[in-house]
Amino acid sequence: MAESAGTTTETQPTVTPPDGTATAGIAPIDTAEVTPLDATVTGRTPSRGAAISRPVRGTSSGLAGNEGDVPAAGGPEDRLAGLMERLAGLGTVAVAFSGGADSAFVLAAAVRALGRSQVVAVTAVSESLAVEELAAATEFAAGQGVRHLLPRTNELGSAGYRANGRGRCYFCKSEVLDVIGEVAARHGCAHIATGTNADDAVDPFRPGIRAADERGVLAPLRDAGFTKAEVRRTSLAWGLVTWDKPAAPCLASRIAYGVEVTATRLHRIEAAERVVRGLLTAAGLRAGNLRVRDLGDGVRVEVDADLADRVARLTDVTQAVRGAGFPGADVTVAPFRSGGLNLARP
Repeated sequence: MAESAGTTTETQPTVTPPDGTATAGIAPIDTAEVTPLDATVTGRTPSRGAAISRPVRGTSSGLAGNEGDVPAAGGPEDRLAGLMERLAGLGTVAVAFSGGADSAFVLAAAVRALGRSQVVAVTAVSESLAVEELAAATEFAAGQGVRHLLPRTNELGSAGYRANGRGRCYFCKSEVLDVIGEVAARHGCAHIATGTNADDAVDPFRPGIRAADERGVLAPLRDAGFTKAEVRRTSLAWGLVTWDKPAAPCLASRIAYGVEVTATRLHRIEAAERVVRGLLTAAGLRAGNLRVRDLGDGVRVEVDADLADRVARLTDVTQAVRGAGFPGADVTVAPFRSGGLNLARP
């Protein structure tokens, strides 16, 4: 890629923490247009929802992992080789980069397969992304030497997203991937890739995958049959700091279905998780998983099962959560369950 690596704010977003103090995001860099790197890109910005690429099912870059598809055969080494071959064949790629273990691994793999000049990391910035997650993503992208773009997205502008039904992730991913599609085209990337892995493809609570498939967005891990365990194992072998990073889904995932998603709710969840984590650290407790779940009529703090009893005995937890934006709330502590709200009745 012609321009030097760095972080670019497409709309110069300022991230506002829940305490209301504006924190400058990442210093904006010149966002001059870039000459397309691949002859398949015209430089024209597609309309919202337009696909950047639509691979044909059954080809080496086809979409796998949908109903009826069979995971890639062979052992882990074969799957890794297949993944790298897929990535090498893309020419240029924009990685939808949340900062999590999966998308971080896809970003690192793309750099290895294509070279850093042919890869762009794109992180959608909105109220649903915690400030700490944005900072970690920025640091990782800088370590990979790629250009990191930070477009502002407006998930809260979608009535379907705000209504917070079980299809909320579909509306979220639709907005995020439409914006990333526009950014990818402007910066000369012929393809978009996500960190969806082979395990995600069989999870019944992944409506966001449908939004990606509708837009022709690639899922190279899923295509190669790469599981979460293989992502972590290979990330460790490659020396990636994200190899053991706990899952960190968007803040909206902490709000019970049917309870409206608002900026205020997202901000107070982020604030509560920050102060609770601080309390645990002060008490000598290190929680790998921590969720503050907004149930509408109460709050449930979830931590690793081996810590739940000790955290429940910390008298300051309830006061801290209430002070973070849940005044008078009934606060309970429970063992962490991944997708805990998906297991509850709608």
